[in-house]
Amino acid sequence: MTDKNQNELVEEVSSSPAAADAEQFSLNDDRRVKVLSPGAMVAKRFFRNRLAMVGLFILIAMFLFSFLGGLISPYKEDQLFYRTMVLKKDYASATENVEYRFMASPEQTFDGLTQAQFLVAMEKHENTFKVRNEKNYRIDAEGTDFYSVYETTGGANTLIGIAFMNMISVSDPTFNADFAFTFAAQKAFTNGTATFTPAGSTEVYTVAEDGVISLGESEVAYISRYIVQALMPDVFLTREFKDQIIEIIVENDAAGEAVLEIPTEEEGVTLEYFFTKNKNNNIWSIRQEQESQVYDTYSGPSKAHWLGTDGYGMDMLTRLMYGGRVSLMIGFIVEIISTVLGVILGGISGYFGGWVDNLIMRIVDIFYCIPSLPIFIILGTAMDNTGVPPKIRMIYLMLILGFLGWPGIARLVRGQILSLREQEFMTATEACGLSVHRRIFKHLVPNVIPQLIVSCTMGLGGTILTEATLSFLGLGVRFPFASWGNIINDVNDTFVLTNYWFIWIPAGTLLLLTVLAFNILGDGLRDAFDPKMKR
Repeated sequence: MTDKNQNELVEEVSSSPAAADAEQFSLNDDRRVKVLSPGAMVAKRFFRNRLAMVGLFILIAMFLFSFLGGLISPYKEDQLFYRTMVLKKDYASATENVEYRFMASPEQTFDGLTQAQFLVAMEKHENTFKVRNEKNYRIDAEGTDFYSVYETTGGANTLIGIAFMNMISVSDPTFNADFAFTFAAQKAFTNGTATFTPAGSTEVYTVAEDGVISLGESEVAYISRYIVQALMPDVFLTREFKDQIIEIIVENDAAGEAVLEIPTEEEGVTLEYFFTKNKNNNIWSIRQEQESQVYDTYSGPSKAHWLGTDGYGMDMLTRLMYGGRVSLMIGFIVEIISTVLGVILGGISGYFGGWVDNLIMRIVDIFYCIPSLPIFIILGTAMDNTGVPPKIRMIYLMLILGFLGWPGIARLVRGQILSLREQEFMTATEACGLSVHRRIFKHLVPNVIPQLIVSCTMGLGGTILTEATLSFLGLGVRFPFASWGNIINDVNDTFVLTNYWFIWIPAGTLLLLTVLAFNILGDGLRDAFDPKMKR
């Protein structure tokens, strides 16, 4: 056959249908079958799991809500809000004096025991008495319900103090009603004397029949049987106002309550004072209606606060954002600490075996026997008593949870390494002379990572629940930091639980969704990493 005939035969075979099919399915460079890598196969299995994708989307939403939401929120984590309310505040008290009042003279002692012996002598209508059978005293009547007390021990005649029923109140807050003035004023009023001059002074004071004491044309004090005093140190009650109070309580003594309205300089505005008598001690409490700035606590949802405010008057939505940030951050840091400790100790235990394995496993058994909740209670109480700052307290919480959470991971890593160390690739590493460190952490541990990822993902939900439980019990994250656990702590109050749903339902829902999403994600990763799963 000539070359020409051979070429024609080749062309005829090449153009036949069988040759065309063979060329179509040939494995040349540009038509090779694409084979997925192990990581891509795991990802493909995971993304085909619809339930796992739901968990992933929930977690993404929670991370955006917690970390991005806190940045765009117009409020701060600990920003307080206030509202204006009209409150009845305790303003003053008033009562008719029916007991003796005492005042010691300068540089003398008129103690409680001496006062008690004076009252006993008055009940017996005696003008002398003794104290502990050591000192003798004499009582002199200076006027109606006004007495002076002298010490007469050893022939002495020393004025130690006075006892009186009528009260002296100053009209000018700068005026000082000292002992000399009080003694002279009480004596003049009870005896009906129009003028008096205190001892050691040249000033002449006048006393009116209604008890008003004046120096020249200026009123300085007044005497009354009634005690009227303001409850706040920065409030001074004028005599005119006290006279109105006395008139009210005298007229309404039988009713036990009254209202006093006083017009102000502002047109159409009056001040209202509410009088209430305590029947046990006959003391009248006087309350005034005042506008006050109070914490905007448990305010319902509104445009300004979409989820209302909490018991501290802070925005609930903002607190939930920052609370999610804290809860998620604590969960991840605790899992990182537990994983690092578990991988190191589990890797060493599984590779070396023998007495090293026995020692580490007995340590694991000891950690499993530690009662974690009592430890948390003891440490939480200790930190409360020592005043540990909330930020440091949160760090301690993460360290403690991480330190107590590694035994489970250590057992998982040990079990996997025990099965891997006998395989051929480990024999190859020994033959190549690789160090023990490289054999464990470069060849054994990477083969355990899929199981670690699944374990940590599912453990995150448990860690967040543990933190929430501790914070709910007051042992975890403390104010001003927020976490979903200490936000729900407000439901300890039954009234809050039944009336303010926006305090605990949103935080509980976020906590439920997050933990559920982590568990679903862990299940999805477990299915994706398992090559024997049927799809």
